[in-house]
Amino acid sequence: MLLNLENIYKYFDGEPVLKDINLTIEDHECVGLIGHNGCGKSTLLNIITGKEEFDRTVDGKGQVSISGKTTIGYLMQNSGLDTSSTIEEQMRLPFKELLEIKSQMHELEAVMSKDADMNEASDRYAELSSYFEAQDGYRIDVKINTVLNGMGFEDTPKDRIISTLSGGEKTRLAMAKLLLEEPNLLILDEPTNHLDFKTLSWLEEHLKGYKGSVLIVSHDRYFLNKLCTRICEIENCRLTSYKGDYSAYLVQKKMNSERQLKEYEAQQKEIAKLEDYIARNKTRASTAKMAKSREAQLEHIELIEKPKMFTKPPRIKLEYDIAPVKDVLDVKGAEVAVGEGDNKRVLVKSLDMHVLRGEHIAIVGANGIGKSSIIKMIQGIIPHENGTVRFGGNVRISYFEQENTTLNPHSTVLDEIMRRFPRLTEKDARSALAAVLIGADDVYKPTSVLSGGERAKLCFAIMAFTRGNVLILDEPTNHLDLSTKEVLDDVLAQFDGTIILVSHDRYLINKVATKVIEVTENGTEEFEGNYDKYIEAKKLTAAQREQAIEQLKEKKLNEEREIKKQNTYRSKQQRAESARKRLRISELEKEIEELEVRIFTLENEISEPDISQNFEVMNEKCKELEKCRTSLDEKMDEWAELEE
Repeated sequence: MLLNLENIYKYFDGEPVLKDINLTIEDHECVGLIGHNGCGKSTLLNIITGKEEFDRTVDGKGQVSISGKTTIGYLMQNSGLDTSSTIEEQMRLPFKELLEIKSQMHELEAVMSKDADMNEASDRYAELSSYFEAQDGYRIDVKINTVLNGMGFEDTPKDRIISTLSGGEKTRLAMAKLLLEEPNLLILDEPTNHLDFKTLSWLEEHLKGYKGSVLIVSHDRYFLNKLCTRICEIENCRLTSYKGDYSAYLVQKKMNSERQLKEYEAQQKEIAKLEDYIARNKTRASTAKMAKSREAQLEHIELIEKPKMFTKPPRIKLEYDIAPVKDVLDVKGAEVAVGEGDNKRVLVKSLDMHVLRGEHIAIVGANGIGKSSIIKMIQGIIPHENGTVRFGGNVRISYFEQENTTLNPHSTVLDEIMRRFPRLTEKDARSALAAVLIGADDVYKPTSVLSGGERAKLCFAIMAFTRGNVLILDEPTNHLDLSTKEVLDDVLAQFDGTIILVSHDRYLINKVATKVIEVTENGTEEFEGNYDKYIEAKKLTAAQREQAIEQLKEKKLNEEREIKKQNTYRSKQQRAESARKRLRISELEKEIEELEVRIFTLENEISEPDISQNFEVMNEKCKELEKCRTSLDEKMDEWAELEE
């Protein structure tokens, strides 16, 4: 055991931030710490590292135990760096003891070279040499170079003064120093910020082989999936631990949420039955005694709170009416540049892209290479001087812009949709907004006051009505909470149209992409498959990569032939049955959406004080809510069966 926390509480201005936190970290563990911004993750890290005191309860409980062998390394921005020194000076500090021993060994060598009979010096040299070798002292320069190269400093002179580095470079250098220190409990707070894909891949591989334990705070789901053996989530001030990586956490979290909600709903049904019995029987002489007994039973029920951790995710619908031609986009020799005249800066000298119908393309490349500029250029938002950009016939683009600047800051949420789609009824517009969890009075807010996540959801509602068969997406997950990210992942993965995606979210790319296009200053290189396949291919030689591409093309061609063959033998009756299924699925989706809007409305109404204090109205609303939920479950089951 390296670290043990028991019954940890923390309050700010009388409000709880952490409640009854219990956490143990053993040797050789990699623990991911997650939770929404402001949930208390940084506070917990500060308590672990002794930077902040925790609050003891009335009974005096609360303890942070750190074993005597535990050394803690904590990465914070610019931590542990003397900015007046050079990169090399700072990177050699973790080896201060070994370097002093090396210096002593040199002195002893000088002494022994003058007098070989110096037994005392010889014995001391042998002792120091043995320790130096055991501590891997002969590989100090190799370790420093490996970590600096891995963290992106391969072209940076080691004699450069740290104060001349950018903020992101200082953070990366601080991490490099921490990795060289090799504490047996390494704490990393958002380590993936400021790192490009190449550096991230190196860091993941390095941490996989790390000898100690690692505690990581991160929103990078791919990073957590690659490294973590356990996920700990802080939610509603409490910490819950889940075995496995991030994907395993998602499954367990959903199961726990559903179980807790069922327990709550079962108890609410029981309470409603008791209250109904009491109301009907307490005034009758013959049944008053039994009603009183039920009242006593009701008073002694230990109420289960409605699980706050269970939040209904949004429903994002991205569909289209007509398919484009096979060749969706062809770009040849296009120059990607920003600025004009003397201020013009060429980002990509010659861009080549060929996108086919149904492909899900992820554009990746170094930070600042111009990935956002590329998707603006192919749409004609910014001009290009050289080369050609041609879209095929029947292409309808639906564009998600990174900063959502296409939204009018003076329009309300509802007006923003209504002005774009004049034929749309207000009911349909509000239904679409409710589906992405923008409901009630929020539809009258100006778009300028919306959070980043709310603006993104509004854009998804707009995209639903655009019905584009080609989705062009620029960092669509930037401002989204985890549950919305998961929904978007599934929607995009299942979208049978064409996608052109720019994102730093490797988890999203891995789930959605069927092809990765890597952009460099000189042009592009294509890789079939998702992000994992792209990383694997980068490790292959050119010949091996060409062979893998040919094998993949052959496999896809065989699959297409098999599908075509199967479709040829479908009977008229089968096609009619398939058409009926599609029609019923469409009907069910509309009914499901209407039910979800009604449930959302009822849940809001029930929480209003005027209704919650009126027993009869509250009872009616609860009954209707239960009826809607039952109907929704039935329709979802039917929809799932038809989809299969």
